[in-house]
Amino acid sequence: MIAVVLSGHGAFASGLEAAIVQVIGEQPQFKAIDFPVDMTTPQLEEAMRNAISELDSGEGIVFLTDLLGGTPFRTASLLSQERQDIEVVTGTNMQMAAEMLLERDELTLTLFRQQAVECGHRGITSLFDEMNNNAEPKQAVEEDGI
Repeated sequence: MIAVVLSGHGAFASGLEAAIVQVIGEQPQFKAIDFPVDMTTPQLEEAMRNAISELDSGEGIVFLTDLLGGTPFRTASLLSQERQDIEVVTGTNMQMAAEMLLERDELTLTLFRQQAVECGHRGITSLFDEMNNNAEPKQAVEEDGI
């Protein structure tokens, strides 16, 4: 099974983890690593390395991070350069994280990365767009035979 490490600024990771557990239950080979204001980058790196050691089953690791260019993303990216079996996906949202945790058994690392990005995009919408996408096509009412 692909291992998943979720990381982000403040309590992003632990908050999202709590929501995931509420919706889909506890997940194996999954760890949340927060990056609070008082944590240093070397401490974050150490926590990520520990997560890799703890979760690695030989089927690969995916880091899901909150913000492109942020410290969790950059730190995970540097770690991914050390191994061929680490992917990094950023811009994580609840839909992406929950769906990918449920679907990871059947995926390669490459497919996981690709599907995570697609899933994240699907999860971004608005009520207006959803209402208009799901509306029945309106049929014109004929008046006076026109």
